[in-house]
Amino acid sequence: MQPDPVVRRVAYGAAVICLASAAVALAWRGGGAAVSVLGGGLLIGVSFYTLGGGVAAIVAAISDGSPSRWIMLGTLARLVLRYALLGFLAYVMIARLRLHPIGLLVGASSVPAAAFVEAVRLLAKKKS
Repeated sequence: MQPDPVVRRVAYGAAVICLASAAVALAWRGGGAAVSVLGGGLLIGVSFYTLGGGVAAIVAAISDGSPSRWIMLGTLARLVLRYALLGFLAYVMIARLRLHPIGLLVGASSVPAAAFVEAVRLLAKKKS
C-alpha cells in the first residue's frame, strides 16, 4: 500500500528540515550539535514510520472483517514494544553517547515543522 501523497511530502519535508537544522547547528556550534540534531531526526523518523506501520496494521485488521482479539492485542504489543525501543534509543543517545538534549529536540521537531509547512501549503492552495 502506497502512503498518502501528503504523508510522503511531510516525510520528505521533515528530512529536509532536519538536514537544514543540522547544517545550521554545524555552523553555529560544531559537529556535536549537528550529530545531536541528526540523532533527534533519526528518533522522530523511526517514530513516524512506526506509527504509520502500526496504524496500517490496525486498519488492515479491521478491514478484514471482525478482527480477533489476539490480532489486535498482538498489533498493539508490537506498537508498544517499538516505542519502548525508541525510549531506549533516546536513553542511549542522551546518557551514553552524550548527545545534547536540545539538539535532539530540534531534530525531533522536524516532523511537526514539516506538518506545519504542509498545512500552510494546503491552506494557501485552498484559498487560491
